Amino acid sequence: MALETATLAGLAHDIPVTTRSDMRVPARVYADDVLWEQISRDRSLDQLINVTTLPGVTRCAYGMPDVHEGYGFPVGGVAATRAADGVISPGGVGYDINCGVRLLVSDLDVPAVQPRLHQLVHELSRSIPSGTGRGTRLSLSEPELDRVLADGCRYLLEREHATLDDLEVTEANGSLTRADPAAVSARAKSRGRDQLGTLGSGNHFLEVQVLDEVLDPAAARIYGLAAGRVTVLVHTGSRGLGHQVCTDYVRLMDQVMPRYGIVLPDRELASAPFASPEGQRYFAAMCAAANFAWCNRQQITYVVRDVFRRFFGDAGRLRLLYDVAHNMAKLEEHDGELVCVHRKGATRSFGPAHPETPARYRAAGQPVFIPGSMGTASYVLAGTDAALGLSFGSSCHGAGRAMSRHTAKRTKPGHEVRRELEAQGIVVACPSSGELAEEAPFAYKDVDRVVDVVHRAGLARKVARLRPIGVVKG
Repeated sequence: MALETATLAGLAHDIPVTTRSDMRVPARVYADDVLWEQISRDRSLDQLINVTTLPGVTRCAYGMPDVHEGYGFPVGGVAATRAADGVISPGGVGYDINCGVRLLVSDLDVPAVQPRLHQLVHELSRSIPSGTGRGTRLSLSEPELDRVLADGCRYLLEREHATLDDLEVTEANGSLTRADPAAVSARAKSRGRDQLGTLGSGNHFLEVQVLDEVLDPAAARIYGLAAGRVTVLVHTGSRGLGHQVCTDYVRLMDQVMPRYGIVLPDRELASAPFASPEGQRYFAAMCAAANFAWCNRQQITYVVRDVFRRFFGDAGRLRLLYDVAHNMAKLEEHDGELVCVHRKGATRSFGPAHPETPARYRAAGQPVFIPGSMGTASYVLAGTDAALGLSFGSSCHGAGRAMSRHTAKRTKPGHEVRRELEAQGIVVACPSSGELAEEAPFAYKDVDRVVDVVHRAGLARKVARLRPIGVVKG
């Protein structure tokens, strides 16, 4: 596939449709030479080529600069299938449905927070359960859980745990209307009933950060960002409920593929036609799990606001800048047709002209967040109109793993990682040394390099850089 512009030279690695006989469309990976070499070490490229074999896949399968091996689809993979005659694949969404990131912005500066930073981070850790299987005191009845699944953040608005401003700056206003709680199994519901308002394990986190550099002053003003301000970045998803939804429907689709004559090179790509009963039922369950994830992040926001209010009074008010998902299948129009865009470990990056960009951000584009790993920078970016043609309006969602969790644990023990972070002035609240070792900064790609590729390729443009001063992990 020819490069659209000369500016992409060296940043777009194309895999032509002739590479393998079963490819239906080409593939493209956005990466510089260093990232390309890292990406080539695992099965990411083979998995991306496998994605190009899906029935109804259109235009191109894309790999973001953070792409790495995943289940079926690579993490950092983007592909669209025609709604009329294409498939939907749970592996193209992932197990943590609507894992996503939101950024809360304060008017506080570091001198106002630093004297109480240790107490603040540990109170946040105490107030927000985190880790595998951890629940919360907020246990939902069956009717309440169904309201969360059906209505998303609109239900929390009724309970006064969300505001209209929060919903206006949440992707899809925090609610997908195609959700159906009846499509979610009893097992999935039981796993999620007491997990609203909790962080997951692995790479999920809450970070207290400081905005240490403005890179696009005009966009920063539109977003209400200023150098020196303290922010809170929340990264978590649909917890055990979403994992069970994916498990249930991977199993179902693996069973029904022969009925639809679907033959794929990897069973982890298990799919069903989007328009089929099975495809529609998975889509309804996925939307319900997505609504749960938005409510999860919103409930965490409610708790974080309470903690900041107790510590800093009215000065501790926190404004939601934006909330964006990065494990989702969305119905969108591209190239004049309705398609199901699978973004796995990839986030929307819509520009100023897109109707789903919140009105208050139209002059800049939709906010995009690319978190680093503990001890490294995170970035606020702005979506671009050009991204629609470059990647179905998508960007990456983080730095991307450079080594497995097992390798990371063997490389450096968790207590050393903790000591190094604390030496940088970062307060760490994490009860598990193993988790710290698995998520150490050296286990990830260079986030500055990843963001630079995103910016230079035109997928999104840099607005501001954030530096961590406190980390809460499971």
